Amino acid sequence: MNIRKNIAISETGFIFNPLTGDSFSVNETGLFVLQKLKEEENEETILKAFQEEFELDRNTAEIDLNDFLSMLKSYQLTAYEEA
Repeated sequence: MNIRKNIAISETGFIFNPLTGDSFSVNETGLFVLQKLKEEENEETILKAFQEEFELDRNTAEIDLNDFLSMLKSYQLTAYEEA
């Protein structure tokens, strides 16, 4: 999963989707995940980094990450690359 190329993300967590005109704000954890996605890291790598950065157990990190990724998808902020 990758962030769409045209999505603008500020250093403070403000997100703008020019495709829909929608804008969003994310907290520190959301911004962390977005930065990892923009760096094109895979989900397992992001999960491990997320766990370490925020001192979470694997189960909690996995649930939180999956919820956040689902939200990004529902707001049309992500694109899946074809294999």
